[in-house]
Amino acid sequence: MRFISPKTDFAFKKIFGSNDSKDILISFLNALIYDANSVIQDLEILDPYNPGDVVNLKDSYLDVKALLDNGSTVLIEMQVLNVASFEKRVIYNLTKTYANQLKYGEGYSYLKPAIALKITDFLMFDQTQRFLTRFCLKETQELFDYPDPEIELIFVELPKFTKTLDELDSLTDKWIYFIKEAPSLEVIPPTFSQLPALDKAMNIANQANLSVEELEKLRKQEMFLEDQRGFIIKAEQDGLERGRREEGIRWTLRLLERQFGLIAPEIVNQIQNLSFEQVEQLGNDVLGFNSLEDLSNWLQENGMSR
Repeated sequence: MRFISPKTDFAFKKIFGSNDSKDILISFLNALIYDANSVIQDLEILDPYNPGDVVNLKDSYLDVKALLDNGSTVLIEMQVLNVASFEKRVIYNLTKTYANQLKYGEGYSYLKPAIALKITDFLMFDQTQRFLTRFCLKETQELFDYPDPEIELIFVELPKFTKTLDELDSLTDKWIYFIKEAPSLEVIPPTFSQLPALDKAMNIANQANLSVEELEKLRKQEMFLEDQRGFIIKAEQDGLERGRREEGIRWTLRLLERQFGLIAPEIVNQIQNLSFEQVEQLGNDVLGFNSLEDLSNWLQENGMSR
């Protein structure tokens, strides 16, 4: 058997965000958010496209979004590349989701918790070796919680997770191992096959169960990620933001042409006029585009204010 990497945008959404993935997502979220306790009994997988209700508010592109049976909303994102201002984007998406719950005229008592779950394939916090960290509102000196802490951030840093297959103790360990190491496995481990949701996830990740079109889309995304890693390394060696911006534009246009063919000159000009941070954001968001219309909408919403 060969298994696809859940780190890619396509694979992550297929495994955790499809209509047939509710049981998988419940097990995954219980493991990472609730320490493997069966707190979540049911959930609704939502459209991850998260428009703002306020005029000129930036739109968000997420991997998976779920409404839990306790009313909480969870934003799930697999982030492979350490793009500029990622930390700010996490806060922005979480607070926007929390605020957008209220309809016109509703009181604040209708607000329910919002949780951001971010899995990163890079290091974020030098202060700890723990691979799973949680953040919420606390008093800075005595560290007591703010009343009714309604927002929470949870990070899983994959490079810090170093357990082998034989060392996996908990359901949390097994899910993180699956995210990080699935492509290195040749068979479904017996300890995974004993867990229905994890066994199902492994079977979805089995390349033999994918169509030719799905494998081609996956291949394109993997090539893009390798290209992005290459330009980030090259840009860091150059040490110049201008070089990173130009390299980012080049690789983004290359991916767009692979996906959609020749790009109209006026759209190329808009992309070339983007700022450094906008280029990195577009490089991340483009994986979620299904047509050139998605690109045009992104440029209209994000690209014209520098």
